[in-house]
Amino acid sequence: MSEKPKILNRKIVAQSRLFKIEALDLEFSNGATRRYERLVRGSGSNGAVLIIPMLDNETVLLIREYSGGVDRYELGLAKGKIDKGEGVLQAANRELKEEVGYGAHTIQKIGSFSIAPSYMEHMTEIILAEDLYPEKLPGDEPEELQVVPWKLDNLTELVNNGQCTEARSIAALYMVRDYLQQR
Repeated sequence: MSEKPKILNRKIVAQSRLFKIEALDLEFSNGATRRYERLVRGSGSNGAVLIIPMLDNETVLLIREYSGGVDRYELGLAKGKIDKGEGVLQAANRELKEEVGYGAHTIQKIGSFSIAPSYMEHMTEIILAEDLYPEKLPGDEPEELQVVPWKLDNLTELVNNGQCTEARSIAALYMVRDYLQQR
């Protein structure tokens, strides 16, 4: 690969409450030009966290919540925005308390994921939460979330039964399973 393409022009072409679509006019090192469109972060966006709360070394706490994009309830990991003035680990512990009803004495970043790097600017910080203690904070969910303990050695069933289809959750669960086995 050569150098990155030169951005000739950028312009917001559509916007909603949640999304901005930016058009990028690019020139590649070989002279080819293209227009790319991508979802960009809003001006108030500070990123996002996805939390892997471990009840013990073998059991993760998943949540079941309504997913509007696929119009069904899904199992997955707790996640949310990083609020203004919040650090990544602070945001993760807050979201954990709001969505799962636990805080974590031990919390660490173990990676970052993009969702669709060809079309989205967004990154999600992957956070491992251990040494959990009960603590519930009010969240912004419209209904109480169901917390479902799941054994890490049973991830294949979780993926194959169709209850968890979100790629970030699936990848993070396999990542943490391997991380914990190597520790």
